[in-house]
Amino acid sequence: MKTAKDPRHIKRRRVVKALFAESFAKQGAHGRELKKIIAKLSKIDKSIEKAAPTWPIEKLNKIDLAVLRLAVYELSFTKIPPKVIIDEAIELAKEFGSENSGPFVNGVLGTILKERRPPAQRASGPEGKDDKKDN
Repeated sequence: MKTAKDPRHIKRRRVVKALFAESFAKQGAHGRELKKIIAKLSKIDKSIEKAAPTWPIEKLNKIDLAVLRLAVYELSFTKIPPKVIIDEAIELAKEFGSENSGPFVNGVLGTILKERRPPAQRASGPEGKDDKKDN
């Protein structure tokens, strides 16, 4: 279980804050991970727009957008397990966003993850496993 002192959580909080600031004005100094995310923003934003078509990027709450950008980057370009990424994104959305941010982020990321699984696995449970238990 993560804590507020977990170094990975602290790092993600910093990145979300930097992405939030970046959504208002270009920031001067960037960390290595932030530079990687910014370089891939076009692809990241297309994934978000596809998963949430009724919410154009420019209309999204800026903190929700920052959390989603980090999470989509991690889902797309790292080997971090999806469950860890989504759990952390929901926690960050709850911490920094509105009361609707957690469920919204969860829904968008769930849609993105579902679309990335092979078609045969989309109808089954999480991680491609059937929801029914063998008896």
